[in-house]
Amino acid sequence: QVQLVESGGGLVQSGGSLRLSCAVSGLTFSRSVMSWYRQAPGKQRESVATITVGGSSNYEDSVQGRFTIFRDNAKNTVYLQMNSLKPEDTAVYYCNARLPAHLPYWGQGTQVTVSS
Repeated sequence: QVQLVESGGGLVQSGGSLRLSCAVSGLTFSRSVMSWYRQAPGKQRESVATITVGGSSNYEDSVQGRFTIFRDNAKNTVYLQMNSLKPEDTAVYYCNARLPAHLPYWGQGTQVTVSS
């Protein structure tokens, strides 16, 4: 059974930092492309950051330079380090895993709230 479990969300002031974690089980993590998505109230879910099997990453423009995605294959965990947080970063953040020829997998989400 595949499971993705996010943690690390919470309430933080503008300019603060949070680190989100996503623990993965039930699939070959080292062969998975991992992403973080977020969804704010009334808005569509959007991709925030992605890290490939080879370790390269890309980011949504609004978080470039502030967020960093990284993975620890030994722990089957992907992280999202979020610095210089802004109120517009407030959303539910979801972990996503995908492999070729397989359906994507999603975590349950973790709430991030940035106060002004």
